[in-house]
Amino acid sequence: MTGDTTPPLLAGTAQAQLAAMAAGETTAEALMQATLAQIARINGTVNAIVSLRDPDALLAEARAADAARAAGRACGALHGLPMAVKDLADVAGLETSMGSPILAGQVARRDELFVARLRAAGAIFIGKTNTPEFGLGSHTFNPVHGSTRNPWAPDHMGARTAGGSSGGAAVALATRMLALADGSDMMGSLRNPAGWGNVYGLRPSWGRVPALPEGETFLHNLSTNGPMARCPRDLALLLEVMAGPEPARPFCLPAEAFVAPLAADLRGRRIGWLGDWGGAFAMEDGILPLCEGALARFDALGVTVEPVAPPFPAPELWDSWMTLRAFANAARLGPLHADPARRAQLKAAAVWEVEQGQGLSLAQVEAASLIRSRWYARAAGLFDRYDALALPTAQVWPFPIDQEHPTQIAGRAMDTYHRWMEVVIPASLIGLPALAIPAGFGTWGPGAGLPMGVQLIGRHGDDLGLLQLAEGWHGITGGAETQMPPMLPGPQASG
Repeated sequence: MTGDTTPPLLAGTAQAQLAAMAAGETTAEALMQATLAQIARINGTVNAIVSLRDPDALLAEARAADAARAAGRACGALHGLPMAVKDLADVAGLETSMGSPILAGQVARRDELFVARLRAAGAIFIGKTNTPEFGLGSHTFNPVHGSTRNPWAPDHMGARTAGGSSGGAAVALATRMLALADGSDMMGSLRNPAGWGNVYGLRPSWGRVPALPEGETFLHNLSTNGPMARCPRDLALLLEVMAGPEPARPFCLPAEAFVAPLAADLRGRRIGWLGDWGGAFAMEDGILPLCEGALARFDALGVTVEPVAPPFPAPELWDSWMTLRAFANAARLGPLHADPARRAQLKAAAVWEVEQGQGLSLAQVEAASLIRSRWYARAAGLFDRYDALALPTAQVWPFPIDQEHPTQIAGRAMDTYHRWMEVVIPASLIGLPALAIPAGFGTWGPGAGLPMGVQLIGRHGDDLGLLQLAEGWHGITGGAETQMPPMLPGPQASG
């Protein structure tokens, strides 16, 4: 990196960048030049953006966006804004490796549905953001593009994970290489990296951001795409673009406005704090006190936060999750596993997921679905009392980058490669919206100087309610927008 300062244009929000272009205060070409310069300075250290396109082609597209505006053509909500798409989704003309050597070099012939919506809104795709192989595991490393490093880990602490599977997206946001980013979330992949990146990530209600209607569309719905940003208003903007029904996809939610009604009087709203689920979720030292202290700040907004006893047996949730996740992954990755040559190239976690799923009986899948149904009904009752439920975004602080996954937490052994992310499954299992907000930084012990987040979980369909809570929170903290990682060149903003 050089000693150049991060430009104010990049340090600001996506809506500030869009407004500056609309007002003629800057151009898409200037924004692209600044973005490419920031990537050249930063990305070699963090490895967040991969498959970067040719700069000359990108600048030509930016000039074309400027010419379209000058000619008075209609401009979409993201007109001229540089974006990189998580490397699990197809962008026509770009490689979709999914971090796997099996797929490396495979160029997409069409856009994923939400990508097509971003393109129609005027976004300029500069490349991809890094992800674990096939998105498996909350640690962004793969044999194709390497590891993504957390920009908040000081050098003396050694390189730390950025989380995953949307780790590249979170780091690109934190380091001001992007102002908006997409991600996807099956088991916390929009929430864990947001918490560890000091940014915001929203797992929308299931059906809010549909995928292309390919293959089976009813049984395996645990994952969803969603937005990431440095402030809730940008999150709402991107959600408006990504969301909306697809007639050929079942169970879609109707289109809805999120930006205009974002500011709201929050007095009287209630948040239930679930903590460590009555001790069921092992937590590293310092996480619960930090999150509790962060939630206490909602009091200034007239929001009541109170502890809630565990509302459902955690072992049942885990058993249901393990069955349904394996069921889905066996369907998704089974064809690769069936080919011995390709199976040999799969990561061990992928092979394990497929073989777990292939060994399931119909009775096991039905039992898991019944647990999920009972949990959905119980959660619906909780939302008659609370506007949101709260949990930490992870059970450990960002761990060393050369560690594949945590094997124990506070002396408790982890029996799978993803058990340390058990805290995210209450929302994932039943498709609830869950919004990660920055909780601050650890001040002692294993989390000293490292970021953590809080999940706000809402009733299905109430994505707006969570965004409003986050907007109020951001108004009294502002950290994700004003704080910059210590590795960034030039003067640092306070926060």
